[in-house]
Amino acid sequence: MSGMSVADFLAYWLDEGEAYFRRGDYAWMAEQLAGQRVLEVGCGPGFGTLALLQAGCPVLVVDTLQECLDACRERCAANEPRCLRADITALSADARRQIEEFSPTAVVCWLMGAPAETTGAASGDGGKAVATYREEVHRAVAELATSLPGVKYLHLVDRTAIPWQAKDIGRDTLLNYHLGKTLAGLPWQASRRDAMYRKLDGNVVAFGAPRQAHPSLKSVVPVLASLLIRRSN
Repeated sequence: MSGMSVADFLAYWLDEGEAYFRRGDYAWMAEQLAGQRVLEVGCGPGFGTLALLQAGCPVLVVDTLQECLDACRERCAANEPRCLRADITALSADARRQIEEFSPTAVVCWLMGAPAETTGAASGDGGKAVATYREEVHRAVAELATSLPGVKYLHLVDRTAIPWQAKDIGRDTLLNYHLGKTLAGLPWQASRRDAMYRKLDGNVVAFGAPRQAHPSLKSVVPVLASLLIRRSN
């Protein structure tokens, strides 16, 4: 989660990521890009990287945290992933050169999260710092992908919660959000069929105090929200 120290952040994602990997959630994400050369922005402890490698994707991982890159290297040691410590919102000339030399055909940003020292999150801010951080990073990812002419696909996956019976409406919401913010004015296109949801375990009531949960939330489930975006020119 985003309001944590680096150590707490990694510990959380070790547990969470392992559960996603075991259920096949990361494989579901990776199979949408099978065979592509993938620039992965943000790796956490490396479960997504491993799924991409297992799907036959050469991968270059970019992360700002050395702790995440170290965990990723250890998890994927047999596949020898390429790792680069860099901030995509402020790439150095050398980092840019390494990315260009890798020649990615796809850029992914999956299950974005960061410790509080990165997002600026503070108790009582109502999640505003995290929301702003997400918007800024998604936009930076899209701009980076635009600047790399060999990139044909951009894949964004995050977690949210929706009434499952309204998932078709949710697809429109997901699509319109990214078209209006992340991709505004950039040469990318996506359609409703490119927006997909995948159920996670449980429901939102199970994630909070039952006494505080409204009965209407029983139909709301946590999901992975996936949007596969294609270059339009």
